[in-house]
Amino acid sequence: MNTLRGGLIGCGFFAHNHLHAWKQIEGAAIVAVCDSDAEKATTAEEKFGILAGYADAEKMLAEQNLDFVDIVTGVHSHRVLVELAAKYRVPVICQKPLAVSMEDARAMAAACEAANIAFMVHENFRWQYPMRQVKAAAERIGELTYGRIVFRTAYDVYANQPYLATDERFVISDLGVHLLDLARFFFGEMERVYCITQRVNQHIAGEDMATIVLSAKNGVPVIVEASYASPLEPDLFPQTLISIEGTAGSVTLDADYRMNAVYFAEPQYGMEKPLNSSHALSALNVAPPLYEWSTLPFQVVQDSVVAIQTHWVNCLQKEMPPETSGEDNLKTLELVEAAYRSAERVEVVRL
Repeated sequence: MNTLRGGLIGCGFFAHNHLHAWKQIEGAAIVAVCDSDAEKATTAEEKFGILAGYADAEKMLAEQNLDFVDIVTGVHSHRVLVELAAKYRVPVICQKPLAVSMEDARAMAAACEAANIAFMVHENFRWQYPMRQVKAAAERIGELTYGRIVFRTAYDVYANQPYLATDERFVISDLGVHLLDLARFFFGEMERVYCITQRVNQHIAGEDMATIVLSAKNGVPVIVEASYASPLEPDLFPQTLISIEGTAGSVTLDADYRMNAVYFAEPQYGMEKPLNSSHALSALNVAPPLYEWSTLPFQVVQDSVVAIQTHWVNCLQKEMPPETSGEDNLKTLELVEAAYRSAERVEVVRL
């Protein structure tokens, strides 16, 4: 197949992971970059051997014959840029969080649908290699009965992204959105949300800790913990820990990408038979692969960028809907909004 021509808008801190990843992927190449800060665009142009650089996104879309555009800017510019891509009928993949409001998110999805172009959200946690392995293992443990998704750290995320300290909505919007999407990935759609938020670091504007209790439509409880204010030793940033239980076994993803699974031949409902009878244990190292450009401890995030962008290219080539489409991501954003409403009102929110 012909190599897909891509443009990238936003050349800041995280965009360099996108650009490295595009170099790994067959079937696509970034031929133009854009940033309102022309110096950032020039830096990316020179570092990654890009053919053209712009300071104006519409000029890039008008002049380049693009097969897709990758938007890696801050959330406040997403709607304008996605609607601009729709205007030029260029398929678009956009970083998370998708929008500052459900109104904007729905408008973006509608614009892409009206333009008949593919629209994908760069919701990459579910594309982490360990998460795909956990998902596969969880399909063997019967009917799911319980889940816990934990990301707790005191890592200085403000050093590379200082704007995070000024966001009035912080840990749920920035980190919790990933974990809530994982909850949907593992357990399906949710019907109830209860959330407690905290602001431990008094030098930032938003919440830096959130505990969210979800109830899936089949009644399964799922606990989500998101924290950028947890002084732990060891600090596992940027690892996510997972615990999933089912009627015929369990799967855990522990520190340093150790996945443990136990499978029973039949459901275990008490002590009618010894717990160690007729079962199989699996202990695996599910650490993500490393690339020449990988930087510890970010390898799990960087590999997920390669995985999600590979999926995007495959979808464009085969004209398939992406797994994390804009339409699908609306359901994750509804959980984000429900969590904030719950915390503000101190009540359970039904979806």
